[in-house]
Amino acid sequence: MNQFFNNKKLIILLISVITFISLIAYSLTNNREDTSIPQQVGNDVTGSIARIFSKPAEVVANFVDSVDNLMNTYEENQSLKSKIDTVYELQVKVYNLEQENARMQEELELKSTLSEYEQINASVVSRNPDSWLNQIVIDKGSQDGVEVDMSVMAGNGLIGRVSEVSSTSAKVLLLTTSNDTTNRVSAEIQTESGPVHGIVNGYDENTKMLSMSQIAPDAVINPGDSVITSGLGGVSPSALLIGTVKEVSMDSYGLFKQVTIEPAGEVYNIRFVTVIKRLSGSGE
Repeated sequence: MNQFFNNKKLIILLISVITFISLIAYSLTNNREDTSIPQQVGNDVTGSIARIFSKPAEVVANFVDSVDNLMNTYEENQSLKSKIDTVYELQVKVYNLEQENARMQEELELKSTLSEYEQINASVVSRNPDSWLNQIVIDKGSQDGVEVDMSVMAGNGLIGRVSEVSSTSAKVLLLTTSNDTTNRVSAEIQTESGPVHGIVNGYDENTKMLSMSQIAPDAVINPGDSVITSGLGGVSPSALLIGTVKEVSMDSYGLFKQVTIEPAGEVYNIRFVTVIKRLSGSGE
């Protein structure tokens, strides 16, 4: 008996579905004016149901479109970000190339002023941040003719001397080193009244100036006078430019004059150097 009622319900449901589909088909094939009242009611019900289901479908479709647009926007942003990063990298490379070209141009100009000396051109391969102002390592060594105590120049002036040499590299002790006992250089100031001798023996990291002491107290020195190596210290050849006089004063004891020198050589951004090989008759 229960199975009969279940079958009956299924038959009624099927008949209802068929009738509903028939009403929809009939409403689509006939004008509203030609339909009866029951058919119109069926059409209205069908239209209402269709509108009810169309709204969520429209919302879902709009959501899918929004997600798709968002994904496209994200991909475009990633592409633009990649291009911007590439532009930044190119700008850095161009800047580095410009800086290297400027340094190489300085070395070429320096080379033209040192025609009476044998020169060895080298590049800086190492510079420890803990000893930034003390020493550098260059890519030329004994097999290239580099020897201990050879003078080293960068930019337009003297920056130090070779302190250690291996077959393929060398260490350069800088004039800016904090070790006052090892950075002394015999120098002379070219004044209108003649050369004035002294010792370059210090560097002030705050003012970025070299200092020269043991100068005769009656020497007439003016700011702007050139300071060069004298060739009297047994290490550097003569006439290598060190810098220009910035200030002149008496020392704390009032016995000697002391001079502040603006370095002619590169101090911080040293990439290329010129090692000066002393020739016989060059001053020492």
